[in-house]
Amino acid sequence: MKNFTDKTRRNLLKATAAVSVAAAGGLQVKNTHAAQQKQAPDCAQNHSQHGLGAVPQRKDGTLKVSGHAKYAAEYQVDNLLYGVVVQSTISSGRMTGMDTQAARNAEGVVAVYSHLNSLKINKPKAIAEGGAAQSTYTPIQNDRIIHNGQNIALVVAHTFEQATYAASLIRVEYAETPALIFPEDNGATPQDQSSLTITLGDAKQAMETAEVRISQKYATPREYNQPMEPHACIAHWQDDRLTVWEPSQWVSGARKEIADWMGIESQNVEIISPYVGGGFGSKASPATHVALACAASRELKRPVKVCLTRPQTFTGFGGRASTHQSLEMGATREGKILAIIHDGYNETSLDDVFAEGTNHVTARMYSIENITSHHRVVPINTVTPGWMRAPGENPSAFSLEVAMDEMAYELNMDPLTLRLKNWAAHDYQMKKPWSSRQLKEAYQKGAEAFGWSKRSMAPRSMRQGRELIGWGMASGTYPVSRQPAEAELVLQSNGQLTVKSAGADIGTGTYTILAQTAADVLKIPQDRISVALGDTRLPLAGVAGGSQLAGNLTAAVFKTAVALRERLFTLATETQGSPLHGTPRDKLVITDNAVIMSMRPNRKVTLEQLLQLVGLPALNITANTFEKDVSAEERKKLISTLSTITQPEDVSAHSWSALFVEVAVDEDFGTVRVKRLVGAFDSGRLYNPTLARSQWIGGMVMGMSQALLEEGQIDPRNGRVINNNLADYRIAVNADVPEITTIDVGQPDYKATVMGGKAVGELGIVGMAAAISNAVFHATGKRIRDLPITMDKLI
Repeated sequence: MKNFTDKTRRNLLKATAAVSVAAAGGLQVKNTHAAQQKQAPDCAQNHSQHGLGAVPQRKDGTLKVSGHAKYAAEYQVDNLLYGVVVQSTISSGRMTGMDTQAARNAEGVVAVYSHLNSLKINKPKAIAEGGAAQSTYTPIQNDRIIHNGQNIALVVAHTFEQATYAASLIRVEYAETPALIFPEDNGATPQDQSSLTITLGDAKQAMETAEVRISQKYATPREYNQPMEPHACIAHWQDDRLTVWEPSQWVSGARKEIADWMGIESQNVEIISPYVGGGFGSKASPATHVALACAASRELKRPVKVCLTRPQTFTGFGGRASTHQSLEMGATREGKILAIIHDGYNETSLDDVFAEGTNHVTARMYSIENITSHHRVVPINTVTPGWMRAPGENPSAFSLEVAMDEMAYELNMDPLTLRLKNWAAHDYQMKKPWSSRQLKEAYQKGAEAFGWSKRSMAPRSMRQGRELIGWGMASGTYPVSRQPAEAELVLQSNGQLTVKSAGADIGTGTYTILAQTAADVLKIPQDRISVALGDTRLPLAGVAGGSQLAGNLTAAVFKTAVALRERLFTLATETQGSPLHGTPRDKLVITDNAVIMSMRPNRKVTLEQLLQLVGLPALNITANTFEKDVSAEERKKLISTLSTITQPEDVSAHSWSALFVEVAVDEDFGTVRVKRLVGAFDSGRLYNPTLARSQWIGGMVMGMSQALLEEGQIDPRNGRVINNNLADYRIAVNADVPEITTIDVGQPDYKATVMGGKAVGELGIVGMAAAISNAVFHATGKRIRDLPITMDKLI
C-alpha cells in the first residue's frame, strides 16, 4: 500500500527543498521516514529503462513547460484566414432578417456566411447510429433557432481582429416563439430510455416490508468542461483533401464526422492533434465551428482558423446536462437494504438524445436484490449536452451515496458500517463475479489514514471556535472498457526506438506510459525512445475517454514490442556473422540495448550491430489487438465508431474508491471550506503511479468544484448562459484546494485488461460531491441535495 500526500500551498512554500525533490511527480511524499523508504524502490526500479510501474520523467514534460509543445491553433499555415462565429441571442424561433452588408464592407473581410448564402454542410451520422457525432445539428443551413448561443454565421477576414469587428456589425431580426428553458417547463415531455431501465426482483413489494424508509429528491445543475486550451481549429482544403489541426480526444472519430459534414471519403481527411490542453470529454467529437471552418476553407481555397471565445464555448458545444433524481430506499432495522426505487431524468436538445444516465451505479455498489430504476431525457431549447468527466456515474453516485448517508442516520449507524453491511460479493445487476474488488481494502486504508474512528456521529457535534467541523465519506466506481488498437514500433540502426499511435494525450501521460511499455519489453533506455501520437496517419486508436485508452494502447504496444523482440531474436540467431548465430532462442534475452545469451552475457550483439549486419536502416513492426482476419479497411471503420468498445464478458470489471472529507462551515456566514481530502483507490495495476495519482487528484479537485462552486446560471427569460466566463463560472483554484492524500490499494487485474490496469482518470470525481455533501450535513445538520452547496442554502 502506498500513501501519498499533496501538501497545502502554505506548506509547500515552507518546504521548498522537499518540493524540489518531488517536482517531477507533482506530489510530495507524506513526511514520514517509512513513507519515503517505501517510495524509493519504485522510483529506483529499472532506472535506466523505466518500464511499467516506474515513474520516469514525462516524455512531454520538457516540451510543455518550455512552450515547445505545439497545440492545434498554434500551427503556422501560409495564406491563413481567420473566421469568427456569430451566435444567436434567442432560444426559439426563426431569423426573419440578417443584415450583413456592414460586415462585408468592413476592412479585411473576405466572406460572410449564413443561412442566406449557406455553405454546404451535411448532417453527420450520430454515435448512436454507428457514427462519430455527438450532435447532428448542422450550422447555417436554415433560419431555425433551437437554442440561445447557436452558431448562425461565420465572418472570415485577413486577421482575427478584423473578423471580430466585422462580426459585431451583423444585425439579426427574429420571430421569437416560446422556448422550453428548463426540463420542468410546461410542454417539456420526458422520453423513456429503455436501455437504462433496471429491474431486479420486486422493489415495490420489498419496499412495503421495509422497516425503515427514506425518499428524497436530488439535483445537479448544468456544468461546463472549460479546458484551458480553447476550442480552436485550422482547416486547410487542398487538392480535394482536407487537413484539420483540431484538439481531439479521438482523431479517428473527428475524421469520420468531418468527412460526413463535407460529403467526402474519410481517407481524404487528415486530423493532426499531437497535444490536447484538456478536454474532460468536450473534445471527443468536433463541434460545429469545425464544420464551418472546413466548409469555408473548401469554398475559399485557403486555410481558415476558427477559435471560439470563452463565452462561446458555453453554447458552441454541450457540457454536462442538469439532472434530477428521486430515490426511495428501504432497509431493515439492522441495516440490510431491501429495495431501491430510483427515477431520474436529464435535459437534452430538441435535435439529439444525450442521456446522462443517473442510474449507472444504482444497482452495482451494494448487495440489493430489489431495484427498479428508470431514466428519461427531456428535450428543451439547449445545445446538445455532451460527455463530462465520468458521465452518468458522477450524478448517479451523488444521489446514491447521499441516500446511503441519510439511511445511516435513520438507522443511527456509522455510514461506513452501513456500507460494509451491504457489501456486494458479486455484481447483482450483471449477475457476474467481480474481476477484482479491493473496495474493502480502500475502506480500511482510507478510514485509517483519515482517522474516521474518531468521528462523532451526531451532526453539529464537532467544532473549532465558530467553525462547525464535518466528516463525511462516500464510495465511487467506474467501469473498465476496452477497444482494439494498433501500434507501430520503429527501431533505427542507431538504436533509437519510435512508438507510433493515433491515440491522444490529453495531459494524462500517454506519451510516457507507451514509452514505458516498450522499455519494459525491449529494455531500451528512455532517452532512446520517442513517441508519436495524435495523427490519423499513425496506427489506429480509439477515443481518449472512459478511462480506457491507457489499457488499450499499452496492450497494443506490448504486443508489438514482443513481436519486435521475437524478430530481433530471429535475426540474431539466423544471420551469418552474428555472435549468436545458431543459439537456441529460449537462451536469449534483451538487455542494455543488446541481444545477449542469458547464461553467457559476454556473447551478445547490440541492436545497432544487428541491424547493420542485416543491412536494414530500420526495423518496422506493426501489430494490433483486433480480432483475427479483420482487414485494414475494416479496422479503420471499426475504430471510427464507439460500437467496438466492450467490457469483459465473463466478469464485471470496475475500479473502486473510498473517499473521506473534512469540511469547516462558518457558523455565522455559511461558507464551506474543505480542509482535508483522503481517497483510497483500486485502479488495478498502475502503469505509472505518479501519473495515476495526478489523475485521481485532478478528479477529486473537480468533484470539489462540483460540490461547492460549479453551476451554469440560465436566464429564464431567454435561455442565455449568464455566467459564461471563467470569472463568473466558478471552479476551484489553488487557494481552495486542501491537503490531499491518495492511497493505492489496487492489484494487477488481468481479467479486466491485458496489462492488468483498470480505470483511473474518471474515478476520482465519482462520489466526491456526495462525500462533501455528507460532510456538510455532519457539520451543520442541514442536508443539501441540490448542487452546488452554497451559503444561501445553509443559512
